[in-house]
Amino acid sequence: MARVTVDDCLKNVTNRFDLVLKSAKRAHLLESGAADPQVPVENDKPTVLALREIAEGFDITRTRNDPLEEDIIIN
Repeated sequence: MARVTVDDCLKNVTNRFDLVLKSAKRAHLLESGAADPQVPVENDKPTVLALREIAEGFDITRTRNDPLEEDIIIN
């Protein structure tokens, strides 16, 4: 299990309050199965996975049902 610090996360989020809101929302998406983890699970809980994703700079707003940009066809 990799250790995640608040300082690591704050490099990609504006402040601690925003970090709490974003990580809680992402953890809920991971727990409910609406999103797949973007980092190796390594037996971590959803809250730790969410913080690791934020620290590594991943797009945490994507869910399983979101189409990829290349899948969108515009006529």
